[in-house]
Amino acid sequence: MNGKTIPNLRSQTSTRASNSSTLDSLEEAILETFQLTRRYGALTAVNAVSFAVNPGEIFGIIGPNGAGKTTTIKMLTTLLPPTSGRALVAKFDISRQARDVRRSIGYVPQLVSADGNLTGYENLLLFAKLYDIPSNKRLDRIQRALELMELSDARNNLVKTYSGGMIRRLEIAQAVLHRPHILFLDEPTVGLDPVARQSVWAQVKMLVDRGTTVILTTHYMEEAESLCSRVAIMHKGSIVANGTPEELKKTVGGKKTTLDDVFAFYSGNALESGGNYRETSRVRRTARRLG
Repeated sequence: MNGKTIPNLRSQTSTRASNSSTLDSLEEAILETFQLTRRYGALTAVNAVSFAVNPGEIFGIIGPNGAGKTTTIKMLTTLLPPTSGRALVAKFDISRQARDVRRSIGYVPQLVSADGNLTGYENLLLFAKLYDIPSNKRLDRIQRALELMELSDARNNLVKTYSGGMIRRLEIAQAVLHRPHILFLDEPTVGLDPVARQSVWAQVKMLVDRGTTVILTTHYMEEAESLCSRVAIMHKGSIVANGTPEELKKTVGGKKTTLDDVFAFYSGNALESGGNYRETSRVRRTARRLG
């Protein structure tokens, strides 16, 4: 890191979502990672990552494409086993209690997960069955999810006719049907126009107001500053800074410092950022499908 001091501001008082009080102890954390690591042969994609998330907050993991954000999320959602280290999600161990973890979380991946050849209602019904929601509760859950995401009027339209923002809101509706404690959003607004992005932000904030904890990955600094109570900056597989947006700005200095300045400072040479060919292709493919 070219001699830069790497701050971990986790021990300081955390800024929480507006409906939550400040935690005094890490014992109450809803998610914790301990030296979480993932290797692919000689490549270390995630390197000894440790952080904690409080109930009822939006915790952002920010960084350029290829920084290790998606790999971290895939481990926390039990889609990838860690090479070493451990993590507790909703108090359950991701390696030893994977089934309990999956019951406690919702996950919206970066790639489009809704079926374009089904209606919005049919997509939600499919997910309701996958989540084993009792048949006598499915209709009510689906109706409530559609209302929450402002999709009731489009429930019977094929998803391939939806806008990008509508698709993302439907995918969030799918992920919260079973009322998870934690919602993981991996680059939820990639490829969306500014209006659609604001719409998704509003729905995420509404979920947090209702008690959901959100873990969000993004490389949009505006998104992180607008949504997140705390952020961890990832670079080349490691967390290089962790704290509230305001705390991180102070580590760089200057009253006019932005989160973009902080990101550039801790991510090093911008020419090294942006991910590899595979990461870039995935982002562009998602943007095309949502656009």
